Amino acid sequence: MLFLLAALALVTGYVFEDDFSKSPLENGWVQSDWKKGSGAGDFEHSSGKWSADAENRGLRTAQDARFYAITKKLPEVFDNEGKTLVFQFSVKHEQKIDCGGGYWKLIGPGLDQANFEGSSAYQVMFGPDICGYSTKRIHAILNHNGENLLTTKTTNCETDEFTHIYTWEIEADNTYKILIDGEEKASGSLYDDWEFESPKEINDPSASKPSDWVDERMIDDPEDTKTEDWDQEETIVDSDAEEPEDWDEEDDGEWEPPMIPNPEFKGEWRPKRIENPAYKGEWEHPQVENPDYVEVTDVYKRGPVEYIGMEVWQVKGGTIFDNMLLTDDKEVAAARRETIMAGCKGEPAAKEEFEKPDEEEEDNNDDEDEDDEEEEDDEIDEDDVDLEDLDKDEL
Repeated sequence: MLFLLAALALVTGYVFEDDFSKSPLENGWVQSDWKKGSGAGDFEHSSGKWSADAENRGLRTAQDARFYAITKKLPEVFDNEGKTLVFQFSVKHEQKIDCGGGYWKLIGPGLDQANFEGSSAYQVMFGPDICGYSTKRIHAILNHNGENLLTTKTTNCETDEFTHIYTWEIEADNTYKILIDGEEKASGSLYDDWEFESPKEINDPSASKPSDWVDERMIDDPEDTKTEDWDQEETIVDSDAEEPEDWDEEDDGEWEPPMIPNPEFKGEWRPKRIENPAYKGEWEHPQVENPDYVEVTDVYKRGPVEYIGMEVWQVKGGTIFDNMLLTDDKEVAAARRETIMAGCKGEPAAKEEFEKPDEEEEDNNDDEDEDDEEEEDDEIDEDDVDLEDLDKDEL
């Protein structure tokens, strides 16, 4: 932690972070009134049911089947013009989430925090989204002229119960990287992986494939013919079968030998395939300039950003969000990430310890088993006494 503070002291760029060391609702976070009284969930300031450090608390969704919405106004507006934008935070789905969001938003000026909701405008949305077996991806959305553009590239998120750090780096040269726990999961051009622009060229609307165009690569061989002995029955009478000696026609009916697969059966005949001599190849639609194409420049620009917020639905609550960071310095993000990951190394052991059966409960169960065994022994002893008495009476 001292190393981190020293590193941050040397930074001259923009850094906003919140590690939720203070109770969120007492530290500038505003829970929205959206869905209040009709499905809004409560937040907790908690380290969860198990943690590598019980004092390391985060923002926890506390109830099942609820909407969650909360925002915080940044101390200083962030504008990434001409520089890098790094958005980073940690997510711990300790409840083994089956359906729910874990993404956060960067929001421009003018937000009504009390009424922040799903349709509220934002500049960036980023984070994991899980629902059933089909959706286990990272949402990476950028707003462009009022339209929220989801990346066309699918990047899988983590699905286990441990803390993971999600990082999105957006560069001033319109490139990006998405990392999980410092490992690159996606990268490339913002132009390639988001549809900011219409295509420069489109199919020529006046062109169509000629009616005599042959694009069938293989055809049936017209000279291939079926052999005379090809057609055979699929099953035949078992010539080796004999009528059982105890067969009774009056009771069993007329005996018929069983059918067996015909070893000569070859299936349905099909002519062999050969290359089509008239094949011309795949027809390619001629391209023309798109009259609707408009060049879009500097799509990396996301500012000004004045708020950070989260708005999700979760079927099963219990996610812990922590370590919010917005900066223009990738080294700061990397240093923070290393510190967080080092602090989470004890999570597997903490989870294992939490899931151990309670020793007192085990002792109680053992005592109950011993009592049951003693009762059984007493019953056996009583039975033995009865038998002895019975033997004496008989004598």
